[in-house]
Amino acid sequence: MKVIDTKLQDVKIIEMDVFGDHRGFFTECYTREKFSAAGIDIDFLQDNHSLSVEPGVLRGMHFQTNPKAQTKLVRATTGVIYDVLVDMRLGSPTYGKWEGYILSEYNHRQLLVPKGFAHGFVTLTPHCNVQYKVDEYYSKENDGGIAFNDPAVSIEWPMQVDKLVLSEKDTKHPTLAEFDNPFIYGEI
Repeated sequence: MKVIDTKLQDVKIIEMDVFGDHRGFFTECYTREKFSAAGIDIDFLQDNHSLSVEPGVLRGMHFQTNPKAQTKLVRATTGVIYDVLVDMRLGSPTYGKWEGYILSEYNHRQLLVPKGFAHGFVTLTPHCNVQYKVDEYYSKENDGGIAFNDPAVSIEWPMQVDKLVLSEKDTKHPTLAEFDNPFIYGEI
């Protein structure tokens, strides 16, 4: 298992050992003992799974607020996605910054998304299955999002924004500046 730091404070890329041969491959996607030994000691409570049928499906930029804020461990089990995070934690050295990462069935990478980050992804290939663990249950009352096209954040999506496929809900999120932000760096 390899844990890679990113430019965003507290965000990690996880690479598990993958054993392949002529039949395919085998990997342990999550082993609590190994994660804990690597300093990632999180009590995941729920697994989620989404399927996006066509390229250009954008899901995001999502989060849950306290007391139901979530840490996520995200991976693409089929297809290729461009996964994006925005640091929303007031006072963080990387507040308001974003980064994008390729997660795919080929690179087997996982992304650790800490509490206080907006998370979203766009599908780059058809039939993308994305699975992720969370350390808090879904809460409609704490469900939130920020605009995927917030000009102040300036996420560079890998395809034309007018070609993206979004839910109605994801077209109506406020900008980061408009959001009444409860996330404080060091207090989440």
